[in-house]
Amino acid sequence: MKTVFSGVNDAGQRLDKFLIKYFKGIPQGTIHKWLRKKRIRVNGKHVAIDYILQENDKLDLYINDEFFQEKTPVVTGNSDIDIVYEDENILIANKPSGLACHSGGKNSDTLIDRAKSYLMKSGAYNPLSENSFSPALCNRIDRNTSGLVIIGKTAKGLRAVNEKISEGAIRKFYLLRAEGEITPKQGEIRGFIRKNEQENKVYFCSPDADGAKEAVTLYRVLGDGFVEAELITGRTHQIRASFAKIGHPLVGDVKYGAKKNNKNSFQDLISYKIHFDFEADGTVIDNLAGKTIELPIKKG
Repeated sequence: MKTVFSGVNDAGQRLDKFLIKYFKGIPQGTIHKWLRKKRIRVNGKHVAIDYILQENDKLDLYINDEFFQEKTPVVTGNSDIDIVYEDENILIANKPSGLACHSGGKNSDTLIDRAKSYLMKSGAYNPLSENSFSPALCNRIDRNTSGLVIIGKTAKGLRAVNEKISEGAIRKFYLLRAEGEITPKQGEIRGFIRKNEQENKVYFCSPDADGAKEAVTLYRVLGDGFVEAELITGRTHQIRASFAKIGHPLVGDVKYGAKKNNKNSFQDLISYKIHFDFEADGTVIDNLAGKTIELPIKKG
């Protein structure tokens, strides 16, 4: 038996969701079985599977010792990260082109790894004192796309941002250069896309195709060869596929039909502006209500 006290970043979670994170690698079915057999008590009582944890709840876990993982010290790595904005609950980083947002495949150096390392060095995050929380990305951009990415430093910050994103209250704008002269100068690119996993590429398709997801992109030609695009939906490679669809692939984006050139072999695309399009409503990100975070990019 082991006793665990819930921390500030554990509060607000369902009990079963917390346990799935706490017992990493243990099947969800096993954890639900423990709950059904009442092998877990909260504050000395048996509670329902959907009990919402409060800070400093006492969890008595009547589980065999082999299911508990020993926490080991974490060695910080590369913490080179360009912080554009930071407060107690979130940070916004300017990701360079060529750096993956998260691990997977051969990615050994990622934005989220750098963010965790930075937060550990600054004292804002200590994995040894956390039961279930780890800083996480609220939005992602392609490896070869540069620009703004929001990272949740706390569970409350992560939840608040994700809720606003799901409500469409955090607007994301991109700056790009596309081949040819786009007409009309302002418009909407709408359709359904699906991803080909083998090619790591998305294609526009019929609405009833397997895996089809609606993609909506607004655009506005700014002049000097630049176009601003706003994501209404956030699909993989959405902007790249959308401009290729209308016959204007992004400059350098050979994968989606652009001409080869000697300057670069990847898309000319920057996540350059985020607008927090909501009013203060009592969340931990109220300080961002109505504000815009924008990279100082010269468009001329």
